[in-house]
Amino acid sequence: MEDHLSEILPSYRGKRSKLIPILQEVQAKFGYLPEEVMRELATFIGIPECEAYSVATFYAQFRLMPLGKKRVAICRGTACHISGAPKILEATEKVLGIKDGETTADLEYTLETVACIGCCALAPCLRINEDVHGRLTPAKASELFPAPSTNKGEQDVQ
Repeated sequence: MEDHLSEILPSYRGKRSKLIPILQEVQAKFGYLPEEVMRELATFIGIPECEAYSVATFYAQFRLMPLGKKRVAICRGTACHISGAPKILEATEKVLGIKDGETTADLEYTLETVACIGCCALAPCLRINEDVHGRLTPAKASELFPAPSTNKGEQDVQ
């Protein structure tokens, strides 16, 4: 991580006015803004950590947590909303054990709602990475995700 940061920071010469471009470049490199990187870049440009965090949390483009391998986007557009998207979201939150905007602890899934997927004829729908699933019910949505393990690390006995 330090190697990547040493590639990014020198070109900014410690300028406070470059905070947003630095955050953008760091996030492009790491996929999110790691805590240790936030501390180092705040020191580099001479601002308190809280100021760097306040900028990073103000803008929706920045993430303080890594994304999951699978990004689940639930459409909340008009067609999907009136066709049951709130129930799809509720069922998906329940099966994944996370809320909108969160990532599972194993970094497998990130759940988010989006304004529109562009598949109104398939309402309600969701997208897992690039795969769209439409005409969903809460039960069908739940079936898209593996059931959580109940034996916490124990091997299945046949």
